[in-house]
Amino acid sequence: MIDWFRNFGDDDSGAVTVDWVVLTASVCGLVALAMAGLQGNMTSIGQKVEVFLSGQDINSTF
Repeated sequence: MIDWFRNFGDDDSGAVTVDWVVLTASVCGLVALAMAGLQGNMTSIGQKVEVFLSGQDINSTF
């Protein structure tokens, strides 16, 4: 039984998967945090873009 614990502690298989899960979770958390911080500003930026683009003329003559 003691040998089983030693082998279990020395086994590296699956370590990369754990690293990727932690990395992916941290990136998702940072994106969610950034989106929460920018949520109020996105509406005003979108409205400004809408006003600008609606005032533009499209030249359809070639």
